[in-house]
Amino acid sequence: MIIFSLIVIAVIAALAGYFVGARQRSLAAEIPAAAPVAPAATPVAPATPPVMEEGVGTDRFGEEKARLIRSRDSEAAALRRELADCEPAIDRLEAFTRERAKLLRSLADTRAETARYRQLVIDIETNAPPPILAGLGEPDDLKLIVGVGPVLERMLHSLGVTTFRQIARWSDREVAEFDAKLPEFPGRIVRDQWVTQARALHHSKYGDARAEPRSRA
Repeated sequence: MIIFSLIVIAVIAALAGYFVGARQRSLAAEIPAAAPVAPAATPVAPATPPVMEEGVGTDRFGEEKARLIRSRDSEAAALRRELADCEPAIDRLEAFTRERAKLLRSLADTRAETARYRQLVIDIETNAPPPILAGLGEPDDLKLIVGVGPVLERMLHSLGVTTFRQIARWSDREVAEFDAKLPEFPGRIVRDQWVTQARALHHSKYGDARAEPRSRA
């Protein structure tokens, strides 16, 4: 009888323990699980720009400098070539300019001499004395011949030439002889056409045709 009572008590204790455990598990399931705590954020250091190594920067600077120098030298060489190509044309242009100026001066001198000669002829025709008052033997003003100045007139006088008629009657041989006697003025007689001028001056002054050149020897 005592054994039966012990068995009943053990069963009741086991059932009570079972119900108590089940109740505790049910309460634990009803309580919400606590939110997990996030770990503290770690401060982020600011980004550091990449540091260029000193050697790399120096190399790039040297390369850029060398490129600029090559570009400058290339442009200078191109300019020198263009200048060399233009120099012959510049020389020809300068020579042409000098020749043109020389021709213009010569043309101006020729025109001045021609104008002077024409004016002298006009003056002679206007103011020439009549043949009665102006004898053939008196000296003429040889300076009226274009190309004959005071010095040449004195030299001609010293050679016995004092009139237009004498010069107008010179033959080619006499022209050569008097040209040789005037070595300081070679070729002046033919170049300035003294014979033609003297013939015209004589005709304008005296009005006759006795100044025709003598027959050639």
